[in-house]
Amino acid sequence: MARVVRINLAPVKALGLVQLDEVELGARGVAGNRRFWLLEPDGRLVNNKQHPTLVQIRPRWDENTRELELAFPDGSRVAGVVELDGEKVEPEIRGYPMASRRVRGPWEDAISAFAGMPLTLLWSEDGFPDRLYAGTATILSRESVARLAEAAGEDALDARRFRMLFEIDGVRAHEEDEWIGTQVRLGDATVEIHGDVGRCAVTTHDPDTGETDVDTLKALAGYRRDGRKEPLPLGVYASVVVPGRVRVGDEVVPTQERLIATSLS
Repeated sequence: MARVVRINLAPVKALGLVQLDEVELGARGVAGNRRFWLLEPDGRLVNNKQHPTLVQIRPRWDENTRELELAFPDGSRVAGVVELDGEKVEPEIRGYPMASRRVRGPWEDAISAFAGMPLTLLWSEDGFPDRLYAGTATILSRESVARLAEAAGEDALDARRFRMLFEIDGVRAHEEDEWIGTQVRLGDATVEIHGDVGRCAVTTHDPDTGETDVDTLKALAGYRRDGRKEPLPLGVYASVVVPGRVRVGDEVVPTQERLIATSLS
């Protein structure tokens, strides 16, 4: 029986992940996931390809009180209640305007000092969904990660390096690929799977240090070069059809049989 085994959130895109026991999955994903994001001085999106060590910064975010804390590897912390500038900005990311506001307070300076260059910290009004709103939820099985570890000659890989919202187990390796074009129930929520997630160099980094340690892309190319939607795929992305609560331990139930039966009736 497939079940949810870990839930990962990134309150600040490109910084370290946090794990929760349960989340409310809404039409635009989990509130607070990728609530903040960063821009380089030239306006480019900050990600872990250019700034891999940013994962060493551990965020803690409360969506209700708007308290943001950043813990740095040297033991220092920056914390407080987030206040926003009055002016909205809408920088385009992947051709899509991302309604945001500049964040006032000490966090931007602290992240910039750690990165060694001035970065702009932004509050995303609606969060920063992967693949826009077709990808408000992502799913990856531990069995798929184990198969990749085998191909890479590793005893195991920590699935956090793939930065997926829901980690599951109890399926065959890469079985989640078969769910593309169907719906899957996660706890009280239902999602529709739209495609597979093509991988980039970020997955070659250790999820705690950001150091390159495993050539995941070479391993994927050796047995999974082409995906249904994207090259070098691992895991799938989905939109939310029925909002609801998802908890660690909840069942994961593909409903393709039900969809087929409905289409034939």
